[in-house]
Amino acid sequence: MRNSIVKIVSVLVLLVATTTSFAQKVVSQKTSISFFSHTPIEDIKSSNFKSVSTLDTSTGDVVFSVPMQSFEFEKELMQKHFNSSDFLDTKKEPKSKLVGKITNLSQVNFKKDGTYNAEVSGELTIKGTTKTISEKATIIVKGSTIILKSKFYIVLADYGIAFKKGKPSTNIAKIIEVTVEAEY
Repeated sequence: MRNSIVKIVSVLVLLVATTTSFAQKVVSQKTSISFFSHTPIEDIKSSNFKSVSTLDTSTGDVVFSVPMQSFEFEKELMQKHFNSSDFLDTKKEPKSKLVGKITNLSQVNFKKDGTYNAEVSGELTIKGTTKTISEKATIIVKGSTIILKSKFYIVLADYGIAFKKGKPSTNIAKIIEVTVEAEY
């Protein structure tokens, strides 16, 4: 009898531990990623609402997967250029990805409502090129909802996106602003 009770208690402890570890990883399908390019000739803005993100609140691991063909533009021709082999070649490189970590995790309390300043470092891959980045983010905790927001800048040439001549060289900024918001 005692042996059966020990087995039952062991199973319950394992079940609680497993459930707790799964509850620490949250997924966002309400993710918005946009970019903005400003030049004296033209402003270009695009948004993507099909990205997916995961956040592990116990380790600070964060991942964003961005389907590049899902960026929406005001003008159809901008979208065509964006997806073309001359720009992002989204048929060959259909996704961009960020694999990172909240480096100041001890300063973020996912169990208490509030707004927290976070630092995220990781590897950002765009058009097959991976670069290490370190950016600031804001994390808002409201009940069981976690919102992560960040705004940062990307140098296009760092990811093999550069134009030396033609209309794109004057219409597209060399450095673009990226805005991210994910609700977990």
